[in-house]
Amino acid sequence: MWLGNIIHEDREIEDERLELSGEEDQIVYLGPNLTLRRCTVIVRVPASRLSIRRPRLIDCTVEFKQELKNHRGWVSAALTGCRVKGRLLGTDFGPFPEYSTWGEHGHVSDCDFSEARLDLCRFHGCDMRTVRLPQWPCFTIVEPIGHGRELMSVKWPGTFCPVTLEGRYKEVPSTVAVSFYAPAEAKRSGTTEAELKAAVERFDFIVR
Repeated sequence: MWLGNIIHEDREIEDERLELSGEEDQIVYLGPNLTLRRCTVIVRVPASRLSIRRPRLIDCTVEFKQELKNHRGWVSAALTGCRVKGRLLGTDFGPFPEYSTWGEHGHVSDCDFSEARLDLCRFHGCDMRTVRLPQWPCFTIVEPIGHGRELMSVKWPGTFCPVTLEGRYKEVPSTVAVSFYAPAEAKRSGTTEAELKAAVERFDFIVR
């Protein structure tokens, strides 16, 4: 611990269970120069108390025990052969240099997100062919920018917009996939899960 916070850095840990938890005024740090191999990482802190700074996780299981909301620090984490579980909202993975000086260190390969609930989550700069994604009611648009014109050439239910190609909120170039949770998206967009499912089924590059 340092100044009341919990620091995991400058070491290599193998075959252990690591609980990321603490008191309400404590921040939990992962990295830098931390390598976890074949560990089970249990996350019990909210996004506001979790700081990710260049850790390497190899063949680990990461389980979020409470919903992680709007946390992009994971773009600095290198994940290889990992399994990710739990509810994630607005969380990004993979190298995203534009986000922060730490973002260039991100990596995702051979990872399994099939037991995660991903909503408004993005993957950057990684080969999605090596990533296992959750099935419906989650759905993931692979290469949304490359397929942008095709996506925007058809009508979508409610106010749902699969990708933004222009303007202030246009998708960043590093984005290779965007995941949604249909029940939440249906509510946001003023439509139904059934209408969303019928719409995404038109495209073979949307994983569902």
